[in-house]
Amino acid sequence: MNFDKDRLRLYAVTDRSWLHGQTLRAQVEAALQGGVTCVQLREKQLHRESFIHLGRSIGCLCQRYGVPLIINDDLEVALACGADGVHVGQDDLPVEEVRRRVGDKMIVGVSAHTPEEARRAYEGGADYLGAGAVFGSTTKNNVTALSHETLRAICDAVPIPVVAIGGITRENLPRLAGTGVAGVAVVSAIFAAEDITAASRELRALSDAMTQSH
Repeated sequence: MNFDKDRLRLYAVTDRSWLHGQTLRAQVEAALQGGVTCVQLREKQLHRESFIHLGRSIGCLCQRYGVPLIINDDLEVALACGADGVHVGQDDLPVEEVRRRVGDKMIVGVSAHTPEEARRAYEGGADYLGAGAVFGSTTKNNVTALSHETLRAICDAVPIPVVAIGGITRENLPRLAGTGVAGVAVVSAIFAAEDITAASRELRALSDAMTQSH
């Protein structure tokens, strides 16, 4: 699939830790109103049928804003809910198997932590890479921070776009300038914000400035 790297400019990854009485759908819509360019639905605990139902609901919302919906890890859910793509980690279904099953109909993203992993993912059919954790992580335990030198080497290793992830905030986002990333994937800096739309708007402006300074 010919994947537009601008879709990675501000990539929101959902987390229901900060719902505070809101629905996830309402939070995603607030983020879309603030200018996120891609949404990844990440659900580690939901029963598959519930995940599919939620995916269809969030997918309709994303469609209205012209933004792709990516499902984290679960190819079956991605296929069943008609998502635009799926993102897999190094320990999930191999990218070659994912690409074989979806053909060129879906976006396929892969997590990569080294230039070697990046090249393997590209050769296996990935459309983009997620690289991190660039500033550690507030949502995952036992995560090693990825140096900016390694991030730059990953971007240089492949012709497909790379999105940085891991502990990114409005304060540290500008430090990614010059690494070659196409954008940033953000969890808590969006979904833990008091005003999700305002936070997304600010992060989008910072990401636009950061990527244009490459």
